[in-house]
Amino acid sequence: MNEYNRQSQEEEQLLYNHWLELVQVEQPIELIDRFRTLFIHGIGYGDRTITDALEKIAASKQGQQDFKYILNRCCHILINRWQTYPSKQAAIPELIAMFEEAPKILSRYSRSLVAHSIPKLVNQFTESEQYLTLQRLAKVITHSNEDSSNGKTPATLALGTLIPRYPYLYKHCLLSDDSTYEQQKIIQKIQAQKQQQFEIDLSQYVAHQVRKAQTARRQTSISFGRNIPHIKNPTLLSDPELFFALKQFVGKVEGADTYRQLAGRFTANASTTASYGSFKDDLYEYLISSITDDRYGKSQFNEKLYKQLQNTFPHNDAQKFNEFLMIRTCSQLLNFLVVESSGRPNHFVFIDLISNLGPTQTTGLLLKIVLICNKVKPYLEKRLAILFGHYEFISREGVVWLVKALENLNLALSTNFGNIDVSFVR
Repeated sequence: MNEYNRQSQEEEQLLYNHWLELVQVEQPIELIDRFRTLFIHGIGYGDRTITDALEKIAASKQGQQDFKYILNRCCHILINRWQTYPSKQAAIPELIAMFEEAPKILSRYSRSLVAHSIPKLVNQFTESEQYLTLQRLAKVITHSNEDSSNGKTPATLALGTLIPRYPYLYKHCLLSDDSTYEQQKIIQKIQAQKQQQFEIDLSQYVAHQVRKAQTARRQTSISFGRNIPHIKNPTLLSDPELFFALKQFVGKVEGADTYRQLAGRFTANASTTASYGSFKDDLYEYLISSITDDRYGKSQFNEKLYKQLQNTFPHNDAQKFNEFLMIRTCSQLLNFLVVESSGRPNHFVFIDLISNLGPTQTTGLLLKIVLICNKVKPYLEKRLAILFGHYEFISREGVVWLVKALENLNLALSTNFGNIDVSFVR
C-alpha cells in the first residue's frame, strides 16, 4: 500500500480497527448491512467518527488514488475472520455481491454535489483488479463441484466461472498486489483443500472406471449395474481424453520411459555439462523428442525452438552451466511456449502447438520443462493465469482449446507434483 501522511494513516487505521472490533462481536448479516450503509449508500452510518474518517480519506487526492486498496482490506478483515468458521463462509459471496449495487446507487447521486465522493469511489472499486480477485474468490467458495463432463453446465457461461476447478491458478488469480500475508495464507489453505479434494475425486473415479471395465468383462451389464455405483468424472474431459492424458503424464511416453524418468536422466547429465551452450543443445534434443508429429516439428516448430534457445543469453554460452541459468532458461522457454506478456499477451505459439499437437501433448512438453526445473512451476502457473485472465469473460465454448489445456495441466501437475497415484493406468 502507498505511503500516507500521518493524519491519513490514522484515519485509515481507525477504519480498520473499527471492522476488526466489530467482526468479533457481530454476525455476518449485521456486518454486511453496515458495509452497505457506509460504503454503498454513503450516508446514514451510525458511527459519526467512522463516517468522518472515511469522508476525509475520500476527499484527499491520495485517498482517492488508494481507496480501492483501503476498501479491499476492509473486505478482507471480514473475509479472513469468516473463512475460519464454516457456518459463516456463505456470507463471503454475499458481501462481495453487495458491491454490484454500487452503480445503481451512484446513479441516484448523478446530479448531486456528492457524486464525486464515496459512492463514486466505491463504483470505481468494482472495476478494479482488487474487486475482480474478490469475485473469483466468491466463485471458489460457492463452488459445489457441480461441473462435470456430462455437459449439464452451459458452455455459454464465461470461462471465469471455471476458476474453482484450477487450484494452481489461485495464487495468481485470487490475490492482488496489496494482499496481506494473512490473505495469502488463507488462499494457500483453500488451494490445498481444493487440490486434495480433486485428487481424491480423480483417484476414486479412475479406480472406479478400471474396476468397471474389469467387471464388465466378467459379468453381464445388468449385474454390473447393481454392483458398482455411479461416480462422476471430476474433469471436463471425456473418458477417452482423460485416460489418454493420464497415460501420457504417468505412463511410458518415449520407449520404456515416463516423463519423470526422462527428466531424471536429463538433469543427471546436465550436472556434468561443460558449458551453458552445450546444455542448450541437449535441452533442445530433450524437448523435440516429444514432438510426435514429424511434419509439424520439422517444418516449423523445431526451427523456432532452436532459434529461441540459441538467442537465450548467448553471451553465457561459454560459461559453466549452473542452476541460475537453468531457471532463467526454463522461464524464457515458458514465455515463448505459453505467453510472453500480461499486457497484450502474445500466445500464438501456444495456440499453434495445441492446434497441431493437441492439448495433451502440448501439456506434456510443458511438463518436461517443469520436471527438470521445479522452481519454474509457479512461473508456468502464472503463464496460464495470464491467459485465464485474458479470456475470463469469453464463453467457454469460444475457448475450448484453453479449457482443454487447463484441464490437462491440472492432471499433469496433480499426477506429478501431488499425492495422487494413478500409475496403475499405464
